[in-house]
Amino acid sequence: MTYSQAPKKSETVSVNGKNIYYEVYGEGEPLFLLHGYSQSSKSWKPYIKDYDKEYEVYLVDLTGHGKSEPFKENLSIKSVAEDLNALIQYLELEKIKAIGFSFGGDVLYQLALTNPNVVECMITIGAVGTWSILDFPQYLEAYTFENRNNFPWLEKSHDSDEHIKKIMNQFKNYIVRLSDKELQSIKPEVLIIVGDDDEGMDLIEVARVKENLPNSDLWILPNVSHGAHEGENKEEFIQKSKAFLSKKRTKK
Repeated sequence: MTYSQAPKKSETVSVNGKNIYYEVYGEGEPLFLLHGYSQSSKSWKPYIKDYDKEYEVYLVDLTGHGKSEPFKENLSIKSVAEDLNALIQYLELEKIKAIGFSFGGDVLYQLALTNPNVVECMITIGAVGTWSILDFPQYLEAYTFENRNNFPWLEKSHDSDEHIKKIMNQFKNYIVRLSDKELQSIKPEVLIIVGDDDEGMDLIEVARVKENLPNSDLWILPNVSHGAHEGENKEEFIQKSKAFLSKKRTKK
């Protein structure tokens, strides 16, 4: 698939000793779109036209992914959020709005803890800030470099086998946990989106997060798996996300 739209700006910058790539589209308030684990910012390109009239859209290749350099250290969701925060500081943005899918959503929860005032509001899809690969040994078994051809997005998202190998090797370190107290301290308004057929999401955990997040809404889609924003749900997702993002909020 090709996209006719060219970014108004794209560059690779060094933050926290790592090279991170991003692209910018459109005009308005800054809106960050964050991809899932082993994807890249390319996964959000079909959505740019839905947001770029109202927002300055930032597509970021999160640490270790896409055109950002391969992992140099063990995966830490907190560390990825710290790199994203450093990028936001480099861009001199005081406030952002954000949408994060899966890994991108988990990173947003950590960003909200790392820099409590930078996120005005955020949408997370298939992510509630707590997830452990230890609960899903079958994922590790299937998700290997030898089986990479079973995951066609890998080659489209990353330029080299070395890149792909490092991402797949780091999956074993995907462990992140938010306590009730941490959730209660999160300032931004959050729209949590999950599919009720998402086998990676425990609905009991979703309920815990909803109960402890001080300012949150929950949208559970029936008969939908992990990518609740994709396919036949995309149009409704765009409508709901834009309504949520454009709500008037008191500036803190």
